[in-house]
Amino acid sequence: MAFKAVFIDMDGTLLRSDHTISPTTQEVLRDLQQRGIWVVPVSARPLHGILPITGPVISESNPVVSLNGSYIYHQGQIIHQVIINLDHARSVHEEIRDQEASVMYYSQMDWFATQDSPLIRKEQRITPVPIRIEPFDQILDQWRSQDNGPNKIMVGGDPDLVSSIEARLISLHRGTLNIYKSQPRFLEIMNRQASKKSALEFLLNRFGLDRKEAIAFGDNYNDQEMIAYAGLGVAMGNAPEAIKQSAAYITDTNNEDGVAKALRHFLG
Repeated sequence: MAFKAVFIDMDGTLLRSDHTISPTTQEVLRDLQQRGIWVVPVSARPLHGILPITGPVISESNPVVSLNGSYIYHQGQIIHQVIINLDHARSVHEEIRDQEASVMYYSQMDWFATQDSPLIRKEQRITPVPIRIEPFDQILDQWRSQDNGPNKIMVGGDPDLVSSIEARLISLHRGTLNIYKSQPRFLEIMNRQASKKSALEFLLNRFGLDRKEAIAFGDNYNDQEMIAYAGLGVAMGNAPEAIKQSAAYITDTNNEDGVAKALRHFLG
């Protein structure tokens, strides 16, 4: 069965360490699209952190998966979104608020925090929309009035602290929230129905494609289920060993055109 869609994680996979797509990879992606093969960015980033990078390379006729699968965009419209229950959002806030961690709440095209930090300022440098620093109850009241909520909560901090928070939240919210590390210093929290794998399933079903027709690339724990589910799962050379073990194929690193090399190997 021929491959018809390529799902690619961004940070650590499609993007080099300088947050750019290499000229070699750009050339390969444009060639695939000219041949009618979908190229779908799949990222933990918010939509406004994706489109300025992918727009010059990936046609807007391709869907874009943001916020770890909880916010999916296609041809100017949001075609799918999943939010975290507000009671669960408050529970997460209560568990973390006294920790030395930076907590960011992403809701559609907005993002919030209850206090500033160096880590938040670092994220702001790659995010064109200004963060809103507000008391949590004020953020919660706004969501409640809009019948809305966070699509994703991100916790950043020291790797040991992040691992401790991860274990605590999983013990409290197993079965209700998806909780993954995207990097050792970052923990991603979503509704149980939101993941990169669920986004891949949603898009394949919506457009009548079989999972065997999909290639998925990733480099970290929030990519693991997507890599295992796709017809061909590809792990980057810079991925942790557990992610490599979930993949059918291991390519080079993100800084050595790993995506382009694997696509040329399998698609010519």
